Amino acid sequence: MQNAYHRPLVFESAENADTVTSAVYAVLDSPFNVVSATFKKPDRWCEVLILHLNTKYCQASAEPVKPARLAVNIGKKTPQHLADTFLLEFSHRVTSEASNYLAVELHANKGPLNTTDYQLQLLAAPLPDGRTFITLRYSYGYGMAGKLAMQTYLSTVGRGKVGFSKLASNEKSAYVGGMRGAVERNTMRYYLAMEAYLASLKQSSPQQIGARLQYWFDATEEYPLQLREVDRSSYMAMKKDEYQRQQTTPLAQ
Repeated sequence: MQNAYHRPLVFESAENADTVTSAVYAVLDSPFNVVSATFKKPDRWCEVLILHLNTKYCQASAEPVKPARLAVNIGKKTPQHLADTFLLEFSHRVTSEASNYLAVELHANKGPLNTTDYQLQLLAAPLPDGRTFITLRYSYGYGMAGKLAMQTYLSTVGRGKVGFSKLASNEKSAYVGGMRGAVERNTMRYYLAMEAYLASLKQSSPQQIGARLQYWFDATEEYPLQLREVDRSSYMAMKKDEYQRQQTTPLAQ
């Protein structure tokens, strides 16, 4: 694909006084029926979200519960005890479902660093060539305390990190930083996790988790400026342990 992302993908992001949002518009190689069957199920989201460096644990509530609940622990990009992480409690809602359209929304009221109103929204529709067009939108809000906390993080641990959008249209323009850069990086990580999960379905069941981890790491390495954080062996070891913990640690009801 002849663009900056080397895949059929376009970015969009915005920041205002109390919200930051980013969206990916992309074409997935998987057919719509596979995409729809995957993402309308809350437990499948956990299989996707755990690939992200900062996701330390994810469990979906029992099937009859409506709306479904996802308990998602967010933490550092290194191994961490669950007690030291932040619990995001997402609701999972299929807001629209048809033979040619799917809309799913994950929503959490509270997030880390005094952030609020977390939303991860997926819109999907079939393409004539057997692939699927999607919009993946990620956003969260913040008050004054949240903005100050985020700015402190971005001026210390997050210093120098950038997103994917350019500040201007010319080739030498700098990339966006700050909160826009942060939300773009995480939107891309979530998108690549979706790609990785769908690609792994071609493997036999015992090989799928390893295939997902390898795919996600390789895909993020295509964007070292924005997404490189750890080496392959550290990522693989950490995520295999976290995946095992996810399978064996029950969700507190």
